[in-house]
Amino acid sequence: MPVSSAIVATENGSRYLQQLCKHWSHRFEVNFDPQQGRIKFAEGEVITLTASPGKLDVRIEADDAERLPELNRVVEAHIVRYAFRETLEFNWS
Repeated sequence: MPVSSAIVATENGSRYLQQLCKHWSHRFEVNFDPQQGRIKFAEGEVITLTASPGKLDVRIEADDAERLPELNRVVEAHIVRYAFRETLEFNWS
């Protein structure tokens, strides 16, 4: 299964994790607490978020590698919107 991931430097990782999970909980299967979140899209893609001091780890799994760039863009855009008070850097690998 193709995977992309990014480690984002932020002291607000838990806040962004929870906002993203709550945002998508009405459309997808979502499980989360302040440190970890998992969002399962209808197409089978899975987003895993882990907040720890000073960072937010984002991992995206997809059946199709061609979907990863779009999923990266969508997840990043949502988190950046929540983080309007700070500038975040996503280096996807």
